[in-house]
Amino acid sequence: MLKYTLRRLLGMIPMLLLISIVVFSLAMFMPGDPLGGEIDPTNSDPEYIEEMREKLGYNDPIHVQYWTWVTNFVQGDFGKSTQYKVQVSELVKSRMLNTLFLGISSIVITYIFAFAMGMTAGRKAYSKLDHFIGGLNYFGLAVPNYIAGVVIIYFFSFKLGWIPFGGSHEIGLQPGTLEYWISRFHHVLAPAIVLGALSTASYTQFLRNDIIESSRKDFVRTARAKGTSESKIYNSHILRNSVIPLITFLGFDIVTIVNGAVITEAIFTYPGIGTLFLNSVNNRDYSVLMTLTMFFSLLVLIGNLVADLLYGIVDPRIRID
Repeated sequence: MLKYTLRRLLGMIPMLLLISIVVFSLAMFMPGDPLGGEIDPTNSDPEYIEEMREKLGYNDPIHVQYWTWVTNFVQGDFGKSTQYKVQVSELVKSRMLNTLFLGISSIVITYIFAFAMGMTAGRKAYSKLDHFIGGLNYFGLAVPNYIAGVVIIYFFSFKLGWIPFGGSHEIGLQPGTLEYWISRFHHVLAPAIVLGALSTASYTQFLRNDIIESSRKDFVRTARAKGTSESKIYNSHILRNSVIPLITFLGFDIVTIVNGAVITEAIFTYPGIGTLFLNSVNNRDYSVLMTLTMFFSLLVLIGNLVADLLYGIVDPRIRID
């Protein structure tokens, strides 16, 4: 497995190089001027703008600009944000913690609901309870996360006042205190439910169908013939086999959560990298935009690798060389 992991990691290098070329090209072809966020908006002197363009290297040939950017990127220099006037590394780091907190919370919600409803629907197949859970799942699959977010904000924030509709914590709280963490959980609850509960639907149906299929196999009939209790059959035999494919989805969840957070964070005005990404697009903050796009691409590659490794870990029958 170590050789396989190293081989996959080395294979990411040319892939990331190709992605960097695409990302840089798309940024250069975007309409607008990156200097719009760097210079003083009140100063529109053409000579001053041209001086800044020369200073920042925007007059250099495209291949020179790309080489400068990619070499700095590899060395950990992601440039300076034209909107926030700080280094991109510091900006992304400050927002990353919020997105990780949101992502972990939503994953926990996803798997708790998926295991509970999937096991119940699988054991009570074709019953009224199974049909009710299936109806909830299909409703969750049909509702986009931005619609669910708007509805939750409208009813639970504006009408009932149960949850906040923006930010990651109350202003003025001391970080690390109990009140601070309670406020953090309070603010992340709604976006985490939107991300996690809607993702639960597909996992629940997958687990339910796999449990039904496994319950009809020979080893289950043999266990019943030996007098094994139904609870032990489902918990020790069926669930152990059915949960294997579900666990491997954890690698893809890393990517899905970040991608979904782009829209969800914007709806709830949650200060994470999703909101930062949309702001960088709107304000043509190319340094932040290219850094986050490369980060998302790296997450996709890592997520695929984690999924493959988990497959080999949870299922000993699969050999990864």
